[in-house]
Amino acid sequence: MTRSALGRYAEIRKIPGLASLLVAGAVARLGSGMTPLALLLLLLAERATGRYAYASLAVGLYALAGVSVSPVIGRLADRLGPSPVLLVAAVAHATALAGLVLAADGGSALSLICATAAAAGATYPPLTPAVRGACDRLTEPSTGSGGLRGTVLAADTALYEFVFVIGPLLVGLSGIVATPAAAIAAAAGVTPAGTVAVACGTVMRARRPRPSHVRTNGLGPLRLSGFTVLLGCVGALGAGFGAVSVAVPSYATEQSGHDSAALAGLLLGVWGLGSALGGLWYGARPPRSPLSRQLAWLLGCVAVSLAALAVMPGPAALGAALALGGGVIAPSLTVYISLVGRIVPPGMLTEAHTWIAAVPVAANAVGGAVAGTVVDRPGGVTWAFVMAGTIVAVAAMTTAWPSGPITRADSRAENSRACRRGRASPSSGDPSAAWPGGRPH
Repeated sequence: MTRSALGRYAEIRKIPGLASLLVAGAVARLGSGMTPLALLLLLLAERATGRYAYASLAVGLYALAGVSVSPVIGRLADRLGPSPVLLVAAVAHATALAGLVLAADGGSALSLICATAAAAGATYPPLTPAVRGACDRLTEPSTGSGGLRGTVLAADTALYEFVFVIGPLLVGLSGIVATPAAAIAAAAGVTPAGTVAVACGTVMRARRPRPSHVRTNGLGPLRLSGFTVLLGCVGALGAGFGAVSVAVPSYATEQSGHDSAALAGLLLGVWGLGSALGGLWYGARPPRSPLSRQLAWLLGCVAVSLAALAVMPGPAALGAALALGGGVIAPSLTVYISLVGRIVPPGMLTEAHTWIAAVPVAANAVGGAVAGTVVDRPGGVTWAFVMAGTIVAVAAMTTAWPSGPITRADSRAENSRACRRGRASPSSGDPSAAWPGGRPH
């Protein structure tokens, strides 16, 4: 990176409270990089389920329960402020994870394991929506830091990606020196501790509901056509990642036998490392092209990178392909997060970020569950990688539609910004006209 590129990261350090928020947010979310893989490996133990299909079902319920409840939690955070919601969820999540470990490690019935997994997923704190919503508010045009929003979101995305480097590696280490249950127990400790740090920080405590904004009711941000289509594309991305997250441990099992935790953790770790480095590069050199166009190209690159995993001849080649392909993941995440901040009204921003964080998790679970049935068959790992690339390719083509809802929503948002700067005016003269239906209800 050049000095001028690094200078953008030096500038965001001057935003009051941002650095501590990003660090605390990364620590708090470390559990999200550990729990899914640790749970999958724990449930593959003969004492638990012993089969990928059953283990993937429990992991899927963990994620689906989260996506079912998190939009409600996000709306509560918009109305009450994020701090109290984060604190309550942190305690509930730690308790649910402890119950999950006891159920799985004790050889309980699959129904009880699935129920505790769902409870753990439903109580996961809304950390990512809260942190991203705070980043959006810290970089509003009125703060004087509006030009740094892309770099701020890229920094948060890169730090979050490091979670998926460190998390799988810790799970792999636990598989060597302890058990996957120990990794889940560690997540049950670090998640509430980090969540308390985020909730009690100055930035989060300063966030209050804005009386001037109309309260969100009904479908909220789902009423915005551009947002719903974007949500579908993001879900496709999550489904592709879910398929890979199951295919890689299955590949590791084929290569290393039942002692596969270390290889699976290493492969997923280098995937996350590539993504984190790509995100940092993007934040230092953000392109000037429209966000919708950037997203289309990035999703296309992701699709190619996932499908290419099917033809890698060995673990070293697969690791190299994961590292290189990971370089376009964090930029993709940064771009679609930036799009949310542009096309969604401020009064429903936390809820929108909750949807944009939750739907990929649910889609990840669906993709993983389908891949779990595929990899149990001969040659299934190869087909799981092909499936992942195909799903993301469909999202790339949808985003690339020149007159599609995402492109139109991005253009309306740009017109609204120009109106507020006094350079242009929507037909009604009201900035809220940039959103379909005027102001949110």
